[in-house]
Amino acid sequence: MNLRYALAALSLAIAAPRVLPAQSRGAAALGELVQGLPVTVRVLVIGAHPDDEDTRLITWLALGHHADVAYLSLTRGDGGQNLIGDELGDALGVIRTEELLAARRIDGAHQYFTRAYDFGFSKTSAESFEHWPHDSVLEDVVTVVRAFRPQVIVSVFSGTPRDGHGQHQVAGIVAREAYDAAMDTVRFPRSATAGYGAWTPLKFYRTRSYWGGQGATLTYNAGAYDPLLGQSYAQIAAESRSQHKSQGFGRLGQLGAQTGSVRLESSRVRTASDPSKERSIFEGIDTTWRRLVPQVSRPADRAAVERVAAASEEARRTLRLADPATGVPALERARAALAQLATDARASSRAGGGDVMPSVEDGLRRVTRALLLARGITVEAIAPRDAVAVGDSIPVAVTVYDQGSSRVSVESPATAAMSRGGSPAAGSGPSRGGTIILPDSAHTDTTWVHGGSITQPWWLVTPRRGDMFSVPIDGRSDDVRDAGTQVRVVLDGGALVTDVPVVRRYADPVRGELERPVAVVPPVAVTLDRTVELARANSPLSRSVQVHLVSGVTTPRDVSVSLTLPAGLHADSAARDVHLPGFGAAATVTFDVTGQLAPGSYQVAAVARSGDQAFTVGYVPIEYSHIRPQKLYRPAIVDLHVVDAALPPRLDVGYVRGVGDNVAPMLQELGVPITLLDPARLATVDLSRYSAIVIGTRAYEAHPELAAANGRLLDWVRSGGTMVVQYGQVEMTDPGRLPYPIELTRPAARVTDEKAVVRILRPNDPVLNWPNRIGAADWDGWVQERALYMPSTIDPRYITPIAMNDPDETSNNGAILEARWGAGMYVYTTLSLFRQLPAGNPGASRLFLNMLGVNQAPRAAGTDSTPNPR
Repeated sequence: MNLRYALAALSLAIAAPRVLPAQSRGAAALGELVQGLPVTVRVLVIGAHPDDEDTRLITWLALGHHADVAYLSLTRGDGGQNLIGDELGDALGVIRTEELLAARRIDGAHQYFTRAYDFGFSKTSAESFEHWPHDSVLEDVVTVVRAFRPQVIVSVFSGTPRDGHGQHQVAGIVAREAYDAAMDTVRFPRSATAGYGAWTPLKFYRTRSYWGGQGATLTYNAGAYDPLLGQSYAQIAAESRSQHKSQGFGRLGQLGAQTGSVRLESSRVRTASDPSKERSIFEGIDTTWRRLVPQVSRPADRAAVERVAAASEEARRTLRLADPATGVPALERARAALAQLATDARASSRAGGGDVMPSVEDGLRRVTRALLLARGITVEAIAPRDAVAVGDSIPVAVTVYDQGSSRVSVESPATAAMSRGGSPAAGSGPSRGGTIILPDSAHTDTTWVHGGSITQPWWLVTPRRGDMFSVPIDGRSDDVRDAGTQVRVVLDGGALVTDVPVVRRYADPVRGELERPVAVVPPVAVTLDRTVELARANSPLSRSVQVHLVSGVTTPRDVSVSLTLPAGLHADSAARDVHLPGFGAAATVTFDVTGQLAPGSYQVAAVARSGDQAFTVGYVPIEYSHIRPQKLYRPAIVDLHVVDAALPPRLDVGYVRGVGDNVAPMLQELGVPITLLDPARLATVDLSRYSAIVIGTRAYEAHPELAAANGRLLDWVRSGGTMVVQYGQVEMTDPGRLPYPIELTRPAARVTDEKAVVRILRPNDPVLNWPNRIGAADWDGWVQERALYMPSTIDPRYITPIAMNDPDETSNNGAILEARWGAGMYVYTTLSLFRQLPAGNPGASRLFLNMLGVNQAPRAAGTDSTPNPR
């Protein structure tokens, strides 16, 4: 059989092709692909957050029934918390997006998102719709429905207050609304949904697995064993679920039956009148290729559909996994028929009401991968480094390996083009003639790839508008939106396109073979340490500003770096020069900045000039072993918030960092001496030097050693220390964790309105008065929330100086709890200080300083440390 290939397009975004399924190579992968070829049905599962997805259902459908499945998460989880690092906000959204894509590479589904930004916990759908315009979110969901064209939609949530989180409620609401509205071209014309025409989903379900099966009309066994994969679907789902490492969702892959359930809410097909008598989620739906026959008008196309159906079934019958070539003839016939349908249907696919094109596209993906596996053909694209600068070029070695039993012919490309978004460009260069590859051999050609636009998370290319991302969705799933390098492999019957990421491959001494996707970077990246800093007003400021430079080009560059400073600040040098010898060369330029500023907000900016070019943007790498590396770009600007704040005297603070905790460096910028304490050494470290010890958010959950040392810490407080403990979850109710007990409801109380009124219960309390008098203005400008995981039952021996609540809820005084403990003071606070200080909030910063000095505060007449009157 003659084989030739041509590089169609090389798109250097950090993205991987869809990997099917959990075991993605060899006979297992080939068998699963061929078993799924006769199936054309699609299912869309809809939730609010990355970790909302029902992975057991997704895996059971995608791998057990070979359906084309997608999960639509309204958000990227940007407003959540992070158990594995300090990233929050946009950076956390990048991590959680990648975790979802890692999960999908395991369970075989696609991944979609809307433009909604996760602004944090909300209690009602009405509150969430204040952040997300209802029609905008619904329009995005309708766009995804029309693009993916599912026969079945499954909502994870009910759309009622039972869902708890207001964003969950929204997901349940818009899922059903999209099921009804996807066919409405008056409310949502094609121009509003990326050009996709109306679509009519046939069934709408809601999952009941999270509710113990209550109200279910259909149950299924996710624990069923798949002999090809060597695991049950529940085991694979557990592996998929465990990719949410930032949320601490590692799961055991348990053996045995595991029941899942759904409830049929609406159906447009003829089934049993009693939904509880349904035997399959696809009952009443033709899941085969032949259901497409009425959707094509040309006799030749109807014949092609029949040929696809027949060839798919024949491939199932004839494939012997010990001899994969047995499946090639039928797979070739299926591919040829699909190629004909793709050509004829593409022009009218968006306008029409059918689903020929998405069915054909998925069929082509499956048959392409199946043919490559059956033929023993592997294609890879290897670069010598993992980045190329904008405007620069990088050589890529494209190798075709023939590991089959027959020779192949390769036609080499002369050039390759760069295209954002992975849209292949046909004919990207003249040919140089064919090269014969014998079995068990390979052929390599080198082509050059030109760096186009910077590789970055596509939804962050332009700034958000409120709590909605501004980059429109276009109907492509995230797992294919940036498809990586595309190598076009052409067999006799027509083109087979497989996405091959351009990577740098290398050996790590410990981890072995590793790959890094090639990214497009600036010629010179310019990065400051932080985007937000604090300083005390009307006090001498002396600070080192470090400007980090990284070269993305192979040629040497001389660079001149300078700062732009607000009036009142001065740098020790107008500019500093540095030489960057070539690619990957890094340098740090340090300016000593001094001066004094009045209260307010200012900016410090850096620029690097080389020749006639000025560079003002850099990146922060996001790298964890379970996800693909990413770069988060930001301008070389720091927002400097200057706070009118006084420090308690004689401060010396030990700090145990918590989860997603960036508070310590912000306190240091205010002049607080901070020593980071290792939880593992708390049992032996000398605590006597510290005036205060701070425990970060959820630190007891993250560090078991901290819990073991808690008695010693309380003894230290008893001897005169001040301990400030930031919020935890249910672990804070463990006996002996706090000086006196507290209880949390389930779900725990929160004040999600960041503008909620704060009522002062103890006006003379030192925390509110010394050394900074806390007034109404100090509660302005808070972000995302006031407090979280607030105790609802509080031992009467605590002092509670403030109270607050969300609208229409009872008052809660669990934001600050103070207790006299021997000669010391213990402060437990559920205020979201871990968000406020890194955001530069002045009032939260002043309040934190007061907490650190609460045991030093002078006791004015009429004040004491006795509990609130009950």
